[in-house]
Formats: sequence, structure tokens, C-alpha cells
Amino acid sequence: MFAVRRGLGAGALAGLLLLAACSGGAAAPAPDPATRSVSVSPSQAPPTTTPSTVAAKPPATSRQAKAVVVLDPGHNGGNASHPAEINKQVPAGRGATKPCNTTGTSTSAGYAEHAFTWDVAQRVGAALAAQGVRVVYTRDSDTGVGPCVDRRAAIGNEAGAAAVVSIHADGSDSPGARGFHVSYSSPPLNAAQRTPSIALADDLRDAFGGAGFPTSNYLGANGIYPRRDLAGLNLSTRPAALVECGNMRNPAEAAAMSSAAGRQHYADAIVAAILHYLNG
Repeated sequence: MFAVRRGLGAGALAGLLLLAACSGGAAAPAPDPATRSVSVSPSQAPPTTTPSTVAAKPPATSRQAKAVVVLDPGHNGGNASHPAEINKQVPAGRGATKPCNTTGTSTSAGYAEHAFTWDVAQRVGAALAAQGVRVVYTRDSDTGVGPCVDRRAAIGNEAGAAAVVSIHADGSDSPGARGFHVSYSSPPLNAAQRTPSIALADDLRDAFGGAGFPTSNYLGANGIYPRRDLAGLNLSTRPAALVECGNMRNPAEAAAMSSAAGRQHYADAIVAAILHYLNG
């Protein structure tokens, strides 16, 4: 069902990052109705800053024009005010349970992970939709509660997603902790968690590295950190990976995440990885 794929080469990565890169703040071209991004709830407002301009949409026969990509921005803005709801236990795969959701972390100055992941996901979704990809989000605002981690996995499964990318940022207080890492479910529980999910994780790792982001110096190896405890990955029957874009407690990475330009840089890397995965 899925072919073995290679990671991003230097030439391919440069081309994809150029495709997703910012073009002087011009507005992205609006997708036509046949390729408009969709969500699980009514459409949400775009980010307050304009996503990058991207190149013209590919022909309708391209693989990406037929693909559905699910973007899962971690956490939600209303979680902290609903502890009973987010602390209830839900299935997490491998016979385990875990809390429905969490509040996420923040920078030392108080910029929240849920706000960062929401903004980056909107940027990624706008760029993918302009390239003909149908986009589904696991939440439709940054003011709600949840959804629970098992429901987030179900959204990807029900959409028949070609790729599911969960967007997060870490909150390690370890001195000097910095860098991104990408996780996939391991050991795998189904065919999609084998070659397809590993290939998606590799493409994310290669795109982040190619964009100049450092790999984590405290978790995983070479930017990859396989995990068995993440419900959204364990319960997915579609190719799925989670990227921790960096450490919000690291001053340099916190500054990047707190700026619109920095969030666009993260988004560009995710777009490049997804497009390479869909077309690879």
C-alpha cells in the first residue's frame, strides 16, 4: 500500500523550502472551491499575520491535489479553565489510558503553547490549501476545550488522511535544553505506523534541519524520538507524526516562537515536509 521512501535530499529540500518561503508578506492566493481547506467545524478566522505566498497550484492530477492532510495543533485555549473535562481518562492505545488533554506549556514570558500551535497550524493549512491540498484541523479555534487525544486521532482516521501532523512545542527546564524532535508510534501497532509514519517523521526532521533548526540535545537522537505513550499516534491508522518544534523555555527558541516571523519559519518547514511526503 505504501512504498518505501527516501528522506529529503539537499536539492529537493531547497526547492520545497523556497516554495513555502515568505514573499514579502503578500497574501496567499485563495484556493478555488474544489481545493478549499476544510475543518471539522465551521471555518475559523485566519491568523492575524498573513501566511506566505506560495507558487501556483499543481495540476489536478498530482498526488497532493487528491490528498487530505490533518493538522493537529496541540492543546487548546480553554483547557486550563476546564480541569475536570481535560483530566478525564480516555484510551491511549496499548491498553493504557491518559488524561483527555493538557494545558500545554509556555515561554517564561507567558506565551502559551496552544497559541503557538494554533497560529503555526493556520499558516501551514493556508499554504497547503493554496497548493491544492484539502486540510482538516482537529480544532476550529484557540478558545475551546479539547478535543480529547483519542478524538484527535479519530479525526485523522475518519478523514482518510494521507498524513497527520501534530504540532507542539516542549517545555523543558533542563539547563541548555534546545532543539526540535519528531516522534512516531513505536513499536508500530498497524501498517500505517511502520514505513509511512517513519517516512513522514523523517521528512519533518529533514525539513526542520534544512531550515536551520537545531535538533534536540536532550531528547531522542538526530531529531527523532520514537514513543509508545502518545495516544494521538498510537490510535492513528493513518501515517502520523508529532513535531515538538523547539523548547519554549529556551530563550532563543522562545523569542522565535513568540514572533510572527519565527512562526512563519516553523510553518514553512512543516509545509515543505508535508509536500515532499505527499509527492515523494
